[in-house]
Amino acid sequence: MTKTTTSFYQSVQNYFDEAAIHTGLPEGLLGQIKICNAVYQMRFPVKIGNGVQVIEAYRVQHSHHRTPTKGGIRYSNHVNQEEVMALATLMTYKCAIVDVPFGGAKGGVKINPWEFTPGQLERITRRYTTELIRRNFIGPSIDVPAPDYGTGSREMAWIYDTYRTFHGDDIDAAGCVTGKPVSQNGIRGREEATGRGVFYGIREACSYKDDMKALGLKVGTEGKTMVVQGLGNVGAHTAKISQDEGGIVIVGISEVEGAIYKKSGIDIHDLIKFRKETGSILNYPGAESYDKKDRKSVMEFECDILVPAALENQITAENVKKVKAKIIAEAANGPVTSEAATVLQKGGRMVIPDVFLNAGGVTVSYFEWLKNLSHMRFGRMEKRFNQKQYDQVVGVVEKLTGKKVDKRDRQLIVRGADEVDLVRSGLEETMINSYNEIREVMKRKKKIKSLRNAAFVVAINKISSDYMALGIFP
Repeated sequence: MTKTTTSFYQSVQNYFDEAAIHTGLPEGLLGQIKICNAVYQMRFPVKIGNGVQVIEAYRVQHSHHRTPTKGGIRYSNHVNQEEVMALATLMTYKCAIVDVPFGGAKGGVKINPWEFTPGQLERITRRYTTELIRRNFIGPSIDVPAPDYGTGSREMAWIYDTYRTFHGDDIDAAGCVTGKPVSQNGIRGREEATGRGVFYGIREACSYKDDMKALGLKVGTEGKTMVVQGLGNVGAHTAKISQDEGGIVIVGISEVEGAIYKKSGIDIHDLIKFRKETGSILNYPGAESYDKKDRKSVMEFECDILVPAALENQITAENVKKVKAKIIAEAANGPVTSEAATVLQKGGRMVIPDVFLNAGGVTVSYFEWLKNLSHMRFGRMEKRFNQKQYDQVVGVVEKLTGKKVDKRDRQLIVRGADEVDLVRSGLEETMINSYNEIREVMKRKKKIKSLRNAAFVVAINKISSDYMALGIFP
């Protein structure tokens, strides 16, 4: 009898149950934290070509312990209610772990976006937004969407414009959605945010000597080998930043067309250029190629760090024993089923969980939302002031030492922070602090055996504090 893979939603619930027993919280409170508060399923007609197509779509608000709720919108043929519920649930825990004041939400539209023209996608997006507005499921203080798989800044701009059409008198209308183009009240650094957050999380995990020793690895990221599954927004930025800023050697990549492996290392920038020119990563010079039907073999490549950055349920009970990586860094949502996670834990592997690791996107979305509500670009007030202060300090040093600082060095030293510098700094601070909080819980509570378990405990405890403050639960 063939064993069925645990569903994404069931895996998330299993993770919750495993952590809940370590919190000592009352059953009623745990039940409230666990369930989805609101599920909106919709079907609406959109004119496509010479006909009309009925589109299936969802918006789920998992928790209102804090408002607004927050979460991306996914365009995919695989969208279904249970998947969106799982993603919304993870968003609640994610927001709690990185201390952003949102409840979790998620949206999904059941289409293959690559089968539609830009004009057709715009009609679908605007109609979906209209449905959300009609049901009061969107707004800067209600529910704030963002990009996810199959969507990007273009779709967020359409959502923003549609919302403004209905709410022209809302001074904070820009805060109804994040991930917008910078020219339309977006924020610099948002596109790279999830991938950069993944790198910061990996780097922090690799900074502990005892933890690396247990894995048979050296401390730090320099020279470690990495395989990335999925070269979309998250995977590409993770690979680029890991290579450029962490000294990590990218040895394997997979995409929809197949996978490649090169033991000596792949220059990720060169590979992206190669794919743009040829339409495929296959046959990249010097690399072994695996065609579409064998692309999942990327999970079995020799490496120190495996980064699943595509979709859920990629490492399952069926293939987990073939995984060779010592660190599995979950850049995607739910890439490891709960059964596979247990096997990896028992095998002494480190799994850096999605509920923490890919929270860079919502962290920088929070910064964008704050920017929209404050109506001011980050750095505008202080950049020049700081620059003058630093310049004066350099001048004093030159006077005391009698040595002149080189012009180029002086420019680097005195430069005030731009918006993207502040965004990256805030994201780095968030990921480092959150990882250390999770790790501290795991080290302190001996019965907690994994980072995921500890991360869920952290999230549940934070959410429970909000409910208790309301006086609903003792």
